[in-house]
Amino acid sequence: MMAGAGEDLRALFRAGVRAALEAWPALQIAVENGFGGVHSQEKAEWLGAAVEEYFFRNADLELDEVEDFLEELMTNEFDTVVEDGSLPQVSQQLQTMFSHFQRGDRAALKEMASHITQRKCKVRATALTTARETDEDEDADSVEEMEVTATNDGTATDGVCSQPEPSGQDSQTIKEEDIVEDGWTIVRRKK
Repeated sequence: MMAGAGEDLRALFRAGVRAALEAWPALQIAVENGFGGVHSQEKAEWLGAAVEEYFFRNADLELDEVEDFLEELMTNEFDTVVEDGSLPQVSQQLQTMFSHFQRGDRAALKEMASHITQRKCKVRATALTTARETDEDEDADSVEEMEVTATNDGTATDGVCSQPEPSGQDSQTIKEEDIVEDGWTIVRRKK
């Protein structure tokens, strides 16, 4: 393979990684709400480069290794625990794209990146405040909840934003269901 052809293929893989991460609702929410601090957007861009490099340094990754890597990055960089079932889906997309890259399949890489971009969801998160009954001071009583709505803003033919699984609805809502004692909020996909 010529050097220019290898660079072109790597650029296609890079574009596919960016498309997959930009279409990932958990990352979108973290960036749009500043979960990574004032440099959340820069962290998201760095995340793409880090994921790309991770694949090139570890050519024979298992799906659970990719999931663990993404989960660690989201926790460390965005203080976000992803429990909506999207980690396996994003990890599988990335692993499949890397497989196409390794085989030199430009057409499959282009098609996959295009498909992901078309099915991209626009995610909006709204903060809600509730109070819990405790004897502690007033500031410690409020808990921030988040209601998240995902809608399809792409040109997917089925009109469904199905991340991580198809539901047959035009939009999906994720609501806070559990507040655990250490201050974390568990968010699950509404069935």
